[in-house]
Order: sequence, then C-alpha cells, then structure tokens
Amino acid sequence: MSDTIFIERDRMNRIVPLILAVALFMEHMDSTVISTALPAIAMDLGVSPITLKLALTSYMVSLAVFIPISGWMADKFGAKNIFRLAIGVFVIGSIMCAISSSVFSFVVSRFLQGMGGAMMTPIGRLVLLRTTDRKDLVSAMSLLTIPALVGPLTGPPIGGFITTYFTWHWIFIINVPIGIIGIWLSSVHLPEIPARGAPPLDRIGFVLTAVAAAGLVFGLSVVSLPALPPAIGIGTTLLGLLCGGLYILHSRRHPNPILKLEIFRNTAFRAATTSGSLFRIATGAVPFLMPLMLQLSFGMTPFQSGLTTFAGAAGALTVKFVAKRAFAAIGFRTALMSASVAGAAMTAVNALFDANTPPLIITFFLFASGLARSLFFTGANALSYSDIGDDEASQATSISSVMQQVSLALGVAFAALVLETSSYISGTHLQLADFHLAFLIVSAISLCSIIPILSLPRHAGASVSGHRIRTADQAEAPGE
Repeated sequence: MSDTIFIERDRMNRIVPLILAVALFMEHMDSTVISTALPAIAMDLGVSPITLKLALTSYMVSLAVFIPISGWMADKFGAKNIFRLAIGVFVIGSIMCAISSSVFSFVVSRFLQGMGGAMMTPIGRLVLLRTTDRKDLVSAMSLLTIPALVGPLTGPPIGGFITTYFTWHWIFIINVPIGIIGIWLSSVHLPEIPARGAPPLDRIGFVLTAVAAAGLVFGLSVVSLPALPPAIGIGTTLLGLLCGGLYILHSRRHPNPILKLEIFRNTAFRAATTSGSLFRIATGAVPFLMPLMLQLSFGMTPFQSGLTTFAGAAGALTVKFVAKRAFAAIGFRTALMSASVAGAAMTAVNALFDANTPPLIITFFLFASGLARSLFFTGANALSYSDIGDDEASQATSISSVMQQVSLALGVAFAALVLETSSYISGTHLQLADFHLAFLIVSAISLCSIIPILSLPRHAGASVSGHRIRTADQAEAPGE
C-alpha cells in the first residue's frame, strides 16, 4: 500500500509541474510573440506599428492590475478552479484578438488576455506549493522557471514564422487548442485544492495596488514611446509611486490587506525576491536590446535574430537537468552568488559583439547566459518559498508576481532610456556603441543582485536544497 502511495505521489510531483509549465509557457510566449507581427497587424488595422505597441502595454498593465487579487481569489474559490478559469479567460481573449477589426478592439482584447495571464502565473506557483513536497521543490521550480525564460525568447521567431508563412491571426488561434487541452489536463490531473475561507476583499487596497502597479508598468513602458509624450509616462509613474506609498500606510491599518507586506520579514523570501527583482532587470532588458542590435547594427532579419537569441532558451532548458544537484552540492547561497556573477558577465560580453563576430561565438555566449539565468531564477524561486507556510503561500506568489512584472518593465524602460540618451548625446541615430553602453550598464545593475544574497546564512533554504542535510550526513560518517 505504501509503495502505491509513493508511486502516486511521485507521479503527481512530475505531472503537476508539467501541466502548469505548459500553461505558463503559453502565457509567457504570448506576451512577446506579437512583437515581430506588429507591422502586419498594424497594416490590417490601418494604424502605425508605433501606435499598436499600446497593445503590448495594455497586456502588461492588465497583468499588473489583476495579479494582486489572484491570491485572494484562489483562497476564496479554490486554486484549481481559478487556474482553469484563468486559462479560459486567456483563450477567450485570444479569440477576440484574432477577430479584432480595429485598434480599440485589439487593445481591449489584449487587456482581457492579460486578465487570464495575471491569474495563471501566481496561481500556477500556488498550486505547485500546495501540491509539492519541500524536498521536491527545486525540481518542480526548475520546470516552472523554464516558461518564463524560454517563452520570451521563442516568441519572436515563432511570431515571425507564423506571420511570414501564414497570417498573424494564427498567433492567437493556436492558443485555443492549447488552452482547451490545458483545461482538460488540469481538470483530470491537478489535485483538488479546497478554498480557505478568504476574508472580505480589501477593496481600497485593491484599488491602490492596481493603480500603483499599473502606473509603474504603464509609465515605465511608455516613457520612451514616441507615440505618447514623455510627460504621460513620467506622470503615471509618479502616480504609481504615490499609490504604492499610500498602500503601505493602508496595509498597516487594515486587518486583512490584499497584499500582506509583513511577509518580507521572512529572511529567505526578502533576500530572494529583492535579489531576483534586480537580476530580472537584465532579463527584461536583454530580449529588448539583443534583437534590436542584431537587426539594426548587424543587418539580420527579424526571423534570423529570433533564431539567434533562441540559444538562450536552450541554455535555460539544460539547467533543468542539473539544478537540483547543484543546489544540493553547494547550497542556495553559493549557487545564487555564482549565477549572479556569471549572468552579469554574460550580459557584459554582449558589449564586445560587432558585425564581424562569428555567429557561433554569439550563440555560445547566449547559451551560457541562458544557463546562468535559469539557474539563478530556479534557485531564487525555490529559496523564496522555502520557509513559506501554506497559509502565506497565496500572498507570497502574488507579491512575487507583482515585483516581477515591475522589474521586467523597468528593464525594458531603462534599456530604452540608455539608448535614447546615448544617441541624443552623440547627436546621431542609434549606433552599435549605444547598444554596447546599454549592455554594460544593465550588467552592472544585474550584478547588484548579489548584495541581498550576501546577508543569507550559508545553509539558507537547506530544507529545500538538501545541502545542510547532506553536510550533516558526511560529518557523521567518520564516527560510524
């Protein structure tokens, strides 16, 4: 009987992360897949590609608005139910995008897609936390980390291929069968996770967090967008900061705030989340900078540049097979510090590339960059939840997801600001030197992610990594 239970638990530990990873891959890929298709979509809708970039921004704003409420909804109605609902909303939004006939309807449809995506990522992690043993969390997180890294890298080449050989509508139509399969697999294989009797919704807190997150994401995303005056981006960013400050005051007085900031008292969560946010600035900036540099300075086509950057996805996939052993051997602290330094170095190496650099060299370093980033995020995600109890899991996943969206938007905005400032000072159009400078600055910021990790004890998160247990066993061995 015990063998049967063990086999069933092992099967669940494998299939649950896989189902969640497939759904999250669809969401993460879709956030970037339309980037290469914007000119074709804009031509059909009768607007300029610059104007249509508002569709990208509306998606990110929707994510920022609805992520904070996802944890409350999971506790109120059950995580499995909301995860299936999230996939359904995402599929409906995809269908609406495919049949859109105006820029307004397309932007609204992308916003609806973002509502589904906002619930998918944090609730996917929540389901994982509540169905996975802590000792298996690293392996599970390595699967769940892959979509966030591979999706943005595979989006541009897939979007370019579909747009070139089919029509842009298929970018969204392919989500329909994937989503239906995801709902079916979730219904059949995901365990039932009962509702937890959530307290009444903190409506004021929801409004404040929604405006704060949306203001920051929208402001940072459009501050350098030619279609809108810079004052709009600056103003909405300041509004977001103001509402964020007001929410901090509100959360201290409300008995059940929508986001409980007290969770940052947890040392492992605070260090991993802060470090991950700094490191993720480069993760947001590099997919923005690299295709532009390859196309504008190296003369590659969008499809060629997409295929080149795909090497990073291969590196991210490779880490899945070594992450658990690496953390068990050297622990989270040492592994994260090493990955932080390696990731920053791989970002800085991009500043050495020029049009004469052999493509094989570029591919190698992009592959190495994917290795470092995947190892870092697998470890940071597992460490941040290592000491989180089930009663705090929904809060932890919601807060982490909000910070991720803001840091990704900050990465893109900062990279664009460096490019524009550098080209303005030089008085020319974008040059290769501008991209080199942006990579170096982003690399320096990425390296700062090592600072929060330095304060961690050597065996932080050992219950998840197995590092302390392994060391103890070895210490006892001589006395046997």
